[in-house]
Amino acid sequence: MQKGLRSMWRYLKRFLIGKPLKTTEEGGQALSKFKALALLSSDALSSVAYGTEQITAVLITVSAAALMYQIWVAVLVLILLFAITLSYQQIIHAYPSGGGAYLVATKNWGTNAGLVAGGSLLVDYMLTVAVSVTSGTDAIVSAVPSLAHHQVLLAVLIVILIMGLNLRGLRDSASFLTFPVYLFITMIILMIGVGLYNIMTGKVEYHAAASINSSVSGMTVLLFLRAFSSGSSSLTGVEAISNAVPNFHNPKSHNASATLGIMATILAIFFAGITFLSYYLGIRPLADNTVLSQIGTAVFGHGVLYYILQLATAAILAVAANTGFSAFPILAYNLAKDKFLPHAYLDRGDRLGYSNGIISLALGAIILIIIFQGQTSRLIPLYAIGVFVPFTLSQSGMIRHWIRERGGLWPLKATINLLGAVISATLVVILFFLRFENVWPYLIVMPALIYLFYRIHTHYANVARQLRVSEADAKQVDHRYDGSTVIVLVSNVTRVTANAISYARSVGDYVIAMHVSFDENPTKEHKTAQKFKAEFPDVRFVDIHSSYRSIITPTLRFCDVIAKRATERNFTTTVLVPQFVPRHPWQNVLHNQTALRLRTALNTRENIIVSTYSYHLKR
Repeated sequence: MQKGLRSMWRYLKRFLIGKPLKTTEEGGQALSKFKALALLSSDALSSVAYGTEQITAVLITVSAAALMYQIWVAVLVLILLFAITLSYQQIIHAYPSGGGAYLVATKNWGTNAGLVAGGSLLVDYMLTVAVSVTSGTDAIVSAVPSLAHHQVLLAVLIVILIMGLNLRGLRDSASFLTFPVYLFITMIILMIGVGLYNIMTGKVEYHAAASINSSVSGMTVLLFLRAFSSGSSSLTGVEAISNAVPNFHNPKSHNASATLGIMATILAIFFAGITFLSYYLGIRPLADNTVLSQIGTAVFGHGVLYYILQLATAAILAVAANTGFSAFPILAYNLAKDKFLPHAYLDRGDRLGYSNGIISLALGAIILIIIFQGQTSRLIPLYAIGVFVPFTLSQSGMIRHWIRERGGLWPLKATINLLGAVISATLVVILFFLRFENVWPYLIVMPALIYLFYRIHTHYANVARQLRVSEADAKQVDHRYDGSTVIVLVSNVTRVTANAISYARSVGDYVIAMHVSFDENPTKEHKTAQKFKAEFPDVRFVDIHSSYRSIITPTLRFCDVIAKRATERNFTTTVLVPQFVPRHPWQNVLHNQTALRLRTALNTRENIIVSTYSYHLKR
């Protein structure tokens, strides 16, 4: 039965994840530019589905005429995209080991700044998954309104599906993502192309409420900046490629930089085209119909191409979460390597991916989706702050890098970084002052994360300090104990007890059998003692009565006393816990697991060695 269950689990695991890969097969998981664009750019490219909408949602609060300002907001976003892209291409070449903003900030601003950047991105990748998936479900609901009441469940199921896909490894997930990403690229190019053609041929009338140079009553600089901060969400995901440089084919830096350039170019064309069509067609944000859906209707009508566009949008928004799944595990790996996260994030799974990072990201995203009830608009501001804080730190860090290194054309490179840093820092200030009601959790989450990072780091530092072997310790290592005391815990006299006593005699100089009784009838316990003495006359038997029916407390007290005496005699103290192992796993629930509780309690004692004697049942 047990073997059958294990075989079934192995078969199910292989079916869902695939057969294990050898470490030497890691090179086969490296990405080409074609697949990397699908795997690492889906988040940035998909943001055009909601970036323009976030701008219009702010401007419409003034009037329909104020929607004219979306053009100027888009220009500013594109300038920031240009600066950020050039900056991250420089980061890719300067720091090819990956780590992106975390590594740059750490190297140039110190550990604290690096942890702020790293912590921000860890949370932001969870938000990436949550925002992408909820935006995808918004697109699905726009096309199929009857699913509106199941939006949260649908989002959670999509996250689980993408997690399973990533557990299969980079190559499999990239292959799966190729179709939806390139379908979306094709449909957006077709939509923008047909839309511009219709405008140029007069098939579509000019529906904008105000011309670009109009003066709009009620419009303020603060409102414009608020719209800019919302539209900047279109730039999220740009940094992901710099975090994942090790995943590329050689030459890694060159391929990663080229992929980033291609992605930024496509993103710029899409964002500019969609924003222009939104303005020209007079599109207004609606609660039950996305801006992109309205543009698609205006360009394609409600025919086949419209539904393919909606399907492609929903697909890329759902799989855009994969950018987070690609970048989060590597960032967590770098933090764990520096001992700021558990070492479990250093381990590779069967398919050579960092499985613990993948699973942690999925759990975090699901929690966020449930907390925010799948509402994209509530997630966007927090999502943006998590991106632009690392942007600011990394780009300002690159200025220090160029001043220190002084490579070719370094003044020009530093100027580009300065432009990106100033705009990013301005956005951070805007978000805190104008969207504080949405971004205040950042001020709680980040200090908590930094505190957690340092607690983890302190623990690892303390462990290393205690385990480090000095010359004095080396002399102590040569020290030999004079003997060994073994305490065998006995519940009753059985074959398990007999075998455990026999083993204890083979490894110990002095063997003690200890029994805890709490039966009010002393006759029964006296018989246990007599039976034991008859079987093992040369072994000391100690019976301790527990008035409160506790086994743990009297066992610990007795073992502490014996350990103290053994230490005085220069003896080691080993507590041997006998247990039997049922043939079938389900039979474990039929037993009280006393041995497990005893081992757990005894492990807290410094001078006691805990050992288990397992007796395997045949039936």
